[in-house]
Amino acid sequence: MTLARDRRADLRSRRPEWTPWLDIIEEIARESSSRAWDAAVPASTTIAGPPTPYLAGKNVVLEVAPVRELLRRLITIASSGTSSLATLRSLLDGGCDAAALFEASLRQDTDSITRAAVERGADAAALDAVVNLIALPFLQACNRRWGTDASLGWQEGHCSVCGARPAFAELRGIERTRVFRCARCGGGWHARPLHCPYCGLDDHNALVSLVPGNDDMNAVIEACRSCLGYVKTFTRLQGCTPDMVMFDDLASVHLDVAAIEQGYARPQGPGCKLDTSLSWIA
Repeated sequence: MTLARDRRADLRSRRPEWTPWLDIIEEIARESSSRAWDAAVPASTTIAGPPTPYLAGKNVVLEVAPVRELLRRLITIASSGTSSLATLRSLLDGGCDAAALFEASLRQDTDSITRAAVERGADAAALDAVVNLIALPFLQACNRRWGTDASLGWQEGHCSVCGARPAFAELRGIERTRVFRCARCGGGWHARPLHCPYCGLDDHNALVSLVPGNDDMNAVIEACRSCLGYVKTFTRLQGCTPDMVMFDDLASVHLDVAAIEQGYARPQGPGCKLDTSLSWIA
């Protein structure tokens, strides 16, 4: 945990302009460490098998009060930041449907979040960024319960627990085993070498590696010339902890910028729809 704290502190010192957003992510990291969310993880672990993630089709029962309180804290932190984040204050004066926003977060439903932003006069991109975080404590609880079993034999282009697309890949150890990491539940799963997670292409002539020009010998961008998707890839002795995936994704934004400048993009939305049903306890 000391190493994780040091890395977070280093990121704050290097990018002080990111402080409002780092405060939001720190709050989510603290909430995600709470075992209170474990009670909401469905008891059933039966799945249809790849490519269906564990959470797909499950019945989830949640208390609305903790979700409402988490959303309030995130918006309070966010509204002290940039001008676009400050527009979220309009959601603090009542009338905000926390349950509906949680469901949109769980399903990565940007359209529903955009409609809520328009109704409240808030910046749509800012609300989408914040709301997409409120399901993470629950998703990380799912990974604590299911992660090891879910990842066995899994080589899909989306997370075995929650269906999200990979935030980045790790080449681990001397064997350089390729593992995708999920920034939502914090999980990891084995990835096929020379294989695009988005379109499934395995033609090595169409898969390229872009080397950033910042002397970082442990990072490359793996890109697909067919679908124009990309995955940031880090060479490491061992994988980062689940709570650090979000931070490592943010800290490597210079790789995202480099990929976008070359005409590549990360696909939006989930890699697999969950079709999860939610019931709420008032």
